[in-house]
Amino acid sequence: MEAELNEIQYFLEQYPPFNSLPEEVIAQVSRQVEISYYRKDTPIIHFGDEIHDLYVIRSGEVEVYRRKGELYNRLDTGDLFGQMGLLTNNKVRFPVKAIEDTLVYCIPDDVFQQLYEQHDVFADFVEVADNARLRQAVSNSNNQNDLTTSKVRTLLTREAATIDKNESIQNAAVMMARDNVSSLLVIDPTVLEDEDDNSPLMGIITDRDLCTRVLAEGIDPSCDVGSVVTTEVISLDHNAYVYEAMLIMLRYNVHHLPIFKGSNPIGIIEATDIVRYESQSSLLIVSSIFQQQSLEELALIASQVKDSFVRLVHEDANSHMVGSAMSVIGRSFKQRILELAEEKFGPPPVPYCFLALGSMGRDEQLVVTDQDNAIILDETFNKALHDDYFANLAKFVCDGLNQCGYTYCTGDIMATNPTWRMTRKEWEACFADWIDDPNPKALLNASIFFDLDGVYGKLKWAEQLNGFIVRRARKNNRFLACLARNALNRTPPLGFFKDFVMEKDGRHNNSINLKSRGTAPLADLIRVHALAVGSRARNSFERLDDIIDASILPKGRAQDLRDAMEFISMVRIRHQALDVEEGIEADNNIEPENLSDFERRNLKDAFQILSNGQNFLKFRYQANNQFK
Repeated sequence: MEAELNEIQYFLEQYPPFNSLPEEVIAQVSRQVEISYYRKDTPIIHFGDEIHDLYVIRSGEVEVYRRKGELYNRLDTGDLFGQMGLLTNNKVRFPVKAIEDTLVYCIPDDVFQQLYEQHDVFADFVEVADNARLRQAVSNSNNQNDLTTSKVRTLLTREAATIDKNESIQNAAVMMARDNVSSLLVIDPTVLEDEDDNSPLMGIITDRDLCTRVLAEGIDPSCDVGSVVTTEVISLDHNAYVYEAMLIMLRYNVHHLPIFKGSNPIGIIEATDIVRYESQSSLLIVSSIFQQQSLEELALIASQVKDSFVRLVHEDANSHMVGSAMSVIGRSFKQRILELAEEKFGPPPVPYCFLALGSMGRDEQLVVTDQDNAIILDETFNKALHDDYFANLAKFVCDGLNQCGYTYCTGDIMATNPTWRMTRKEWEACFADWIDDPNPKALLNASIFFDLDGVYGKLKWAEQLNGFIVRRARKNNRFLACLARNALNRTPPLGFFKDFVMEKDGRHNNSINLKSRGTAPLADLIRVHALAVGSRARNSFERLDDIIDASILPKGRAQDLRDAMEFISMVRIRHQALDVEEGIEADNNIEPENLSDFERRNLKDAFQILSNGQNFLKFRYQANNQFK
């Protein structure tokens, strides 16, 4: 018996993820293993059956299938299967059949779960097996909640665990073990929250950090935990949707995502929480972008974006999800192209932050889009020494984006324009000038640059710049009044008798542009109110949440605006998806005669809400004597 246990242990030690586990842990696992044998062409597990073991192939070969019978993968000695079922309610999601005489080691569910909870390297492996981590959501027909409607706060099961930065690394490990958590938020008690974006939150430390930054580097466990903390914390608001958490984790390749309510962390979700949650998202393209090694390969991936967009529409995703998904895909292209640029030109001479602007910055991008971007440069930037590098980098990125379907901005709002490559202080001075002197050009820029988001590099700079903008704009009534007046320039396409007013511009004659006459003026209107209440949100729907909380609109008006934005956006989205399916160039123009009676009636109602919203905007600021 002892010889058999030694043989099992020796075998497991040769293959991942067991080869990364402590020897005593593998020995314990070996004692729990049961051995099963399956003849050639014998089913091992069936779709939908209960599963209570992780299978490790000792010898032989198996095939893994999708639920409808398509071949998914072929596995042999050392490979494992069944982990997805163990992570999702103990139901087999991928049936498996032996295609040769096969011997397997069966590791019981309770042992699997213990390994999963206590060893990050094991958890990471079973999540990414077959490149499936967070890329393939597993459906559960009995689960009425889905990614498109459920908020990320529903995944939280406990409060965020925190630790003082001056505590020892050993105390951090003890706390993790005692509280059965795999991460801690590190707090700096000397920092108080204020309007200058200071926060006591210093960063995050995970059990993986204890392995890679402490044990692997030989750091003394008595050192302060603040010395090994990750200071660039990727986080999400508690009102965000589950699918947004999934996309954020894929985008930044993080396993722990702190969730905030305002400035307070209320919990941390892990990648496994989303895997367990089960979904039907089809955005596998996000993770594949980062595997491409050239612009040519990225361009091939870009050809799949429209198909992904259509799939989202067919899955009844709402406009918030579609816009966020397309924006994350766009950001991912930018990130990967920037990585390729740095491989080509070398590391940057000074730190920088690459910005996404406009609809991508608001998470409202669709398939008909151009590129709007800019760069924040470190204060040590020297034009004579460093500008050539960033000019070359910007050209590479903008050309690459164009190659991937994100066409050049006709207004030259791109990082290739030296005007939009500035240091942090220069950007603040630029925004201060626009806000303090709201001339027509400044107001035009405001509609684009006030929706900015960091994509690559020093992301915190984008947040700090956004905070500067909000604080400065909120205090400037004259600017808000001018911005409100500017938001009235694009009116909804309704005539005096509430009939549609058509475009008269050649190609799109007798049509309605749902962007320029619908979603864009709504976004403009919402932006004014959001700045007035000091909202840091960029997405129009999230800005509406803050507007509702501030109670600056008559009861029900903000919800009306939300409904109008959603309906117009979905008509626009479905129209573009239909164009893609029919193989014609997608656009923003619809012909009313091609709409159903239901769509025409409700579209008029939505445009009327926009008109009422613009009238209220005008009234509100005139009433305060701000239009001057």
